[in-house]
Amino acid sequence: MRARYDVIFRDIRDSIEGGAYPYQAFLPSEAELTAAFSCSHNTLRRALGLLRDQGYVQPVHGKGVRVIWREPERTTFTVGGIESFREADERAHLNATTEVVRLEQIRATSQIAFDTGFEEGSELTAIERVRRVGGEALIFDRNLFRTSSIPGITEEVARASIYDYAEKSLGVSIAMSKRAITVERATKRDREVLDLGDIDYLAVITSQTFDAQGILVECTQSRHRPDHFCFRDTAVRQKV
Repeated sequence: MRARYDVIFRDIRDSIEGGAYPYQAFLPSEAELTAAFSCSHNTLRRALGLLRDQGYVQPVHGKGVRVIWREPERTTFTVGGIESFREADERAHLNATTEVVRLEQIRATSQIAFDTGFEEGSELTAIERVRRVGGEALIFDRNLFRTSSIPGITEEVARASIYDYAEKSLGVSIAMSKRAITVERATKRDREVLDLGDIDYLAVITSQTFDAQGILVECTQSRHRPDHFCFRDTAVRQKV
């Protein structure tokens, strides 16, 4: 079950994205929102804090909370937060489908250990998935999951949401992800699984994801056709 502040955050976020609160408009007052959601001021402020952190609103002293979100021209993926593909699909209304093209158990070689941070010899679940948006194969995900941390991944789970399965069925707490974004030339394998046409380069997000104990549970390369997507982050300047 989601925390109350998270439910409120998602409700206001969806209202902003749906146009109920347009760009540069102010949200209803804190008193109006707490009454509408039947929640405490602290709960509402946590929800508004999430909206601020994700670039939807900006509190303005003495005036209220202003909407700063604008609808992007391209599908956006959040870099600063931890969002599963299914969550991004639901948020951006992609109507995407997932095809699992590989699922097998492997052991980390010395090269895999060097590239990913998993210990040499550790058992891993290797998965390759193709994401289709509007019928086109636009994203190629190559995942390695620590099998002891997230056991029992099936093709059905991989098609749906591995994070959903890990968190809700196994009780795994996904805590932090470190990411790097690069631009790389498309490989032969990319061309086999993606609809690239004359596109030679892909936007590649490489991530290492850790559980609440600081244990590396996933290392993923997500390879995107660059003409359909942008990657969004929100930065807040820290006062010195």
